This record gives sequence, C-alpha cells and structure tokens, in this order.
Amino acid sequence: MTLQINITPNGRMSLPADVRKRLGLTGGGAVYLDETEDGVVLRTADQAVARAQALARRYTGDNPDASVDAFLARRREDSGE
Repeated sequence: MTLQINITPNGRMSLPADVRKRLGLTGGGAVYLDETEDGVVLRTADQAVARAQALARRYTGDNPDASVDAFLARRREDSGE
C-alpha cells in the first residue's frame, strides 16, 4: 500500500485513521522510523521488537545459554555472588 501523507509547515505528518486503527496505534503512541537506501520504513513498537528478536536469533539460534538471564547468571557466578 502506498499513501501520500502531507507534511505541515511545522513538519508534522498525520497517519490516516484507518491505518492507525489497523496497526493498533493510539494517541500518544510511538512508531519507529528506519531510514533505508530506498527511503523510510515506519514500524510499530511490536514490529520493531519482533525485528530485533529475529535479528538476535540469527546470531544465537535456539541456544538457551544466549539469553540475558543466562548471561547474568554466569556473571554472578564469575563474581562470586
């Protein structure tokens, strides 16, 4: 889907109501803007988290020792806590 969104003189843009509703965006919410070679991509917080998790899985796979909890447990063990 391609939409034209106008920018006001003070730099504000408004997403159409049907798009906000479909994406579950509410007033005061946030979206994340990624600048790419092709332009910009807007992502919801859920989409941004899912993307970060997928990226992390590329490097950790299904290794249970790659979790934050496992890392902190090793650090506590190493420091004698």
